[in-house]
Order: sequence, then structure tokens, then C-alpha cells
Amino acid sequence: MSKVSWDSIFQNEFSKSYYKDLSSFLEDERSKYEVYPPKHLRFRAFELTPFDQVKVVVLGQDPYPGVNQAHGLSFSVERNCKIPKSLINIYKELSSDLSIKTPKHGNLESWAEQGVLLLNTVLSVRKSEAASHRNKGWENFTDQILEQLCTTHSNLVFILWGKDAQKKEKLIVGDHLVLKSAHPSPLAAYRGFFGSKPFSKVNDYLSRVNKKKINWALDDISK
Repeated sequence: MSKVSWDSIFQNEFSKSYYKDLSSFLEDERSKYEVYPPKHLRFRAFELTPFDQVKVVVLGQDPYPGVNQAHGLSFSVERNCKIPKSLINIYKELSSDLSIKTPKHGNLESWAEQGVLLLNTVLSVRKSEAASHRNKGWENFTDQILEQLCTTHSNLVFILWGKDAQKKEKLIVGDHLVLKSAHPSPLAAYRGFFGSKPFSKVNDYLSRVNKKKINWALDDISK
């Protein structure tokens, strides 16, 4: 696999002027507001899914803005949190698609550990204010993540739920599978998310390209 790593990408981006401006913005935000996820969890998705092990990318928008929800993975929450409505709908589709028992928690770390990069396009948010950290620089950072993945990997699967995620499709070049549907949010899920069968489609594709399937079942036993 390529010599590229998350660390090499990060170091390159951290030196750019946009990221320095972003860092200053985040420092100011933290001095005035509560910001999620906690700083030590901001890059959790990359810690759980090493660069050379990425097989699937699930692209979200920005972290959940509720107390103790966001922990660095798109759509995922800590185990002690109430399962968000979008994730409830994801679980409904999972059950319909693969007949998998609905999990009792919202922690998706086991997916991440199998090569599913749960990436938000914006990696921080102000408490109770969704989209409050958009257009501050994170989009530049995550665009670079997507571009590096596309150019150094082959046969990845990109799951783009909703219009915001689908705006990133132009960055996806190379021999990859793109799965698109409506967002799983309660307002949009009935417009094409339900019945889209993303989980079986991912595994069918991975099998065709000789990669190990994802075990989408989630352990209900709290760690």
C-alpha cells in the first residue's frame, strides 16, 4: 500500500493557512462555548480506521450537537446516549436489508474497526447549534482526505446519504463504488433511503473485489 498515512496527510494540512485559521477559530470557540466532540476525540474515526485499512467511507455532515453524543464518528454516539433518529432509521434499513437484530446502543466503533471510515465533512460543532462550524475550514481538510483516499486506494465504497454528502461526489475519482440515496433523517428517509439496501450492496461489492465483507451486526453488550 502507499506510503501515505493519516499522519502524513494531517501534517501537510496542519501547515496550511486555512488550517491555522481553523485552529484559531476553534481555540476561540472553546474559550466561549462548549464544543463537541471533546478535543481528544476529534480524530477518533482516523484512529479506529487506519489509512491502509479503509474499505468503506460513510460520509456525514457535522457532529451531533447534543451533550455527550458526538465522539468523532459520523452517525455514531456513545453507548450511554439515546439513539438519534437518523441512526434509528439506519438500523431499520439494516434490519430490513440483512435481517440483523436492531442494536440497543448507537456506538458504531465495530464498523470503524473493520475498515468503515465514519467521516463527517465538518469535525466539530458548538453545543446545541447544528452546522455552527461549517465554512470555517473543515471542508478543505476533509476534501483532502477524500482525494487522498481515492488516489491511493482502489475499489473503495463511498456511501453518500443526502444532498450535502452527494456534493462531494465530484471528488471521487478512480475505480470505486458510489452508493447514493436520501438522508436517513426522519424528514428525508421515506424519499429513498428506506429500501436502498446499502449494507448488502457494500458486501456484494467487497466480495466481487476480493475484500473481506463487513459484519454489520453490532454487539449489544456494553463494553
